[in-house]
Amino acid sequence: MTDPISHFGRKAQIESGNRQTVAKGEPRVSAPTAEAAAQVASPPTDELRLSSVARQAMQEPEFDRAKVDAIKTAIQQGQYSMDPRRIAESFVAIEKMIKG
Repeated sequence: MTDPISHFGRKAQIESGNRQTVAKGEPRVSAPTAEAAAQVASPPTDELRLSSVARQAMQEPEFDRAKVDAIKTAIQQGQYSMDPRRIAESFVAIEKMIKG
């Protein structure tokens, strides 16, 4: 059976036939089949088109780069304080959203 998308079964049949030919001592046929030649001759024509909103979203960051850099620096210098209670409360809120 041949997979209609990848033609996997057909390729396996062709390769199987070539293996049997070689095993019998017959010269191997190296000429491509018409199907294989058509696949090589016509490259895929897939195309991706992004909307203007998607293009803009990919170009512009949605965060304040200066604030992120300031936090990174504070963490590296050991000056960034974290409130364990606030972190725990945030996790509880997230868990409620997930379960809810």
